[in-house]
Amino acid sequence: MATSTLVQLLSTEAQGGSAASMNRSQEETFIAGGTIAAGDWVSWDATGQTLSDAALYVIEAIAVGTVGNSLAFGVAKEAAVSGAKVRVCIGGYCAVASVPAATVQGSALIGPVTVAGQATIEVPGTTSGNLCGVALGADTANFAEVMVIKQF
Repeated sequence: MATSTLVQLLSTEAQGGSAASMNRSQEETFIAGGTIAAGDWVSWDATGQTLSDAALYVIEAIAVGTVGNSLAFGVAKEAAVSGAKVRVCIGGYCAVASVPAATVQGSALIGPVTVAGQATIEVPGTTSGNLCGVALGADTANFAEVMVIKQF
């Protein structure tokens, strides 16, 4: 887990970007507390684990009513099964994140409201919650490039 917060990935090729961009993101490695798909928003496994293990294990962020899942903090970079290691983007640029079909560039994203693992577009007065990201473009088949707001 604990990688340096001083060193960030600056290589555009490693992140799938072009030479004209300088993609910056931070990743941590966790243990999957259940099945996680690539692009899923994840949260700590606060109910399946005890004490400090809750910060070591992540699960697909569950959908939590109109307020969204305030525990959602990052995006899985790869699929994982329970007990496997999983890389999670915890801050900055993420090329593939699960978002709703109405996502456009600049959409503010909160933790899942109706679909587990999928961020929800914040609509003040209707769906508002803990901001976990911002869409950098419109969705393509419910996935978009996002900036993950660092919370961990």
